[in-house]
Amino acid sequence: MTVFDYDQTPHDRQGRADWTGAIVAALMAPVFLYFFHLGKKDFGFAVALVLGLVIIAIRLRWKLRKHAWFWATIALVLVLHIPFLFIIRLPQTNIPTLAFALPLAVADFLLISGALSVAEKVFSKGHPSDEENG
Repeated sequence: MTVFDYDQTPHDRQGRADWTGAIVAALMAPVFLYFFHLGKKDFGFAVALVLGLVIIAIRLRWKLRKHAWFWATIALVLVLHIPFLFIIRLPQTNIPTLAFALPLAVADFLLISGALSVAEKVFSKGHPSDEENG
C-alpha cells in the first residue's frame, strides 16, 4: 500500500483507532483522585504517571500475554515498586511535580521494557518474531 492508494476508503487504509491512551487515562484517574482526596496530589500524580507508563509497557508487549512468565515478570516488577513508594520523596518546591516525576517514570518505563525483553529472550523457545503472528 502506498500513500496514493485511492482505491480504498480512508477507514480501510487507517484501520481501527488505538484507544490505549484514553484507557490508561481512565484507569489512572481514580488513582489520582484517591491521593487527591488524601491531600497528597503531587504523590498521586507521580504514582498515576508511573502506573500509566507500566500499563503502556505492558501494552507494547501485549502479544506475550498468553505466557505465564510475562505475567510473572510484571508481578515481580510491581512488587519491586513497593519499597520505592516509601523511599522516594518528592521535594516540596514551587517546581511542578512533572519535572521530578517524569524522568523517574521514563526511567522506570525503560527498566520495565528491558526486563520484559530479557524475560522474552530467556523464556521464549523460538525467535521473538515467531510470536508476533500468534
